[in-house]
Amino acid sequence: MRGILSAAGYVPYRRLARSDIKDFMGSGGGKGTRAVASHDEDTTTLGVEAARLALRSAPGHSPETVWFATSVPAYLDKTNATAVAAALRLPGDVGAYDFGGALRSGVGCLMAALRGGGTNLVVVGDLRDGLPTSADESAGGDAGAAVLLGEGPGVLAELVATASASDEFTDRWRAPGDRTSKLWEERFGENRYLALGQDALARALKTAGLEAGDIGRLVVTGMHGRAVSGLVKKLGLGESVVVDDLTSSVGQSGTAHPLLVLAGALESMASAGTPTGTTLVAVHLADGADAVVLRTTEALAGWRPVRPVADQIATGGALPYSKFLAWRGQLQPEPPRRPEPARVSSTAAYRNEEWKFGFVGSKDRSSGAVHLPPSRVSMEGGAVDDMEPVAMADATGTVVTSTIDRLAYSPSPPIVFAVVDFDGGGRYPVELTDADPDEIRAGSRVEMTFRRLFSADGIHDYFWKARPVRSEAAGAGGGA
Repeated sequence: MRGILSAAGYVPYRRLARSDIKDFMGSGGGKGTRAVASHDEDTTTLGVEAARLALRSAPGHSPETVWFATSVPAYLDKTNATAVAAALRLPGDVGAYDFGGALRSGVGCLMAALRGGGTNLVVVGDLRDGLPTSADESAGGDAGAAVLLGEGPGVLAELVATASASDEFTDRWRAPGDRTSKLWEERFGENRYLALGQDALARALKTAGLEAGDIGRLVVTGMHGRAVSGLVKKLGLGESVVVDDLTSSVGQSGTAHPLLVLAGALESMASAGTPTGTTLVAVHLADGADAVVLRTTEALAGWRPVRPVADQIATGGALPYSKFLAWRGQLQPEPPRRPEPARVSSTAAYRNEEWKFGFVGSKDRSSGAVHLPPSRVSMEGGAVDDMEPVAMADATGTVVTSTIDRLAYSPSPPIVFAVVDFDGGGRYPVELTDADPDEIRAGSRVEMTFRRLFSADGIHDYFWKARPVRSEAAGAGGGA
């Protein structure tokens, strides 16, 4: 039995109310909110956060390969999946590969892994941009998702059938180097996607020996909103069957969206006690259509995801539209008058990979003292080279003291720094993120998150920051 062992989504903390766009610009906007990646997040960090959750929700399973897909890669030429694997502290014999830059590449990764063998971790992340006041700007959203696929008794939903319908037509496109997409006439894309979606779904159900009425939960996603809603209407299934596609609360997250909504659907089915054997169908519309038919197993009833998508959506924080424009490079406020950082040393980063990407310190075997960063000499007793590695990425801690720095360089000043005492030992001065300056004080609880400190000369400096723990459940679950 092959299928999904775990799935998770990552929704950035910040939310832009679409009504703020019209209030600020006089036009555009709409109802609901869209998720906004912080200035220190990119598609790689979004994917890492989702993958951390997926792996922690599937103890005992380790991927043999990591496949990463996005339409906005942090690097070209260089493989982004290697940074994901390093942040997850996966062994060096794990293959790490990128899949294309098209909106269809995320669901393509998923289907290839489902049809293949071994244990595969599919990771996706996307940032969606649009010109100010455009429909893409308000309807878009930023998110990451990860799905662990393999075989065995831990499978939550087994693969039943897949089908694809491909067609060459130009509905949405973006040339290399462009930040925003261009669109053809809306009715043209709608007509093509409706036909392709019905075709792929009909063939998938036929292969599975099912009818449309046998569908227990239906996920339909795609950047063409009218085509998505039109396909749902044509199927005529009840509201209890059709899964919320999260466009009103998160926005359309492009490459990441089908896996994000699928992860949320599995989480809600597990919490609701959905009967074993329920048919879950996912259809994605992008340069054609892809349909996946899954059947839930007994393992789903006992699955306890670390941090469900619904919980992340419920704990978002507001972001002003002016700040959104600044983070997206559409508005250029005056920065702090300090030199920008130089590019990070590739050789130094390589020598310190476990610390830089995995946030791994050292622990004195004799005294138990935890050292951050790792040290050869113990601060307690002075023992030399008697250390063992200690992974701290999932640790939570308490702020001892903090300060607000309004002069240091930052893409989004001011910077909040804090000295953190970690549960189980270890103290470290760390930059905070996803926090308002007046939110942090002595005693605040924080957890670690993988972020991009800055970029210089085209090299991204990835490291770990701390963010507030905003619920007891999140604190008990640890980082991610």
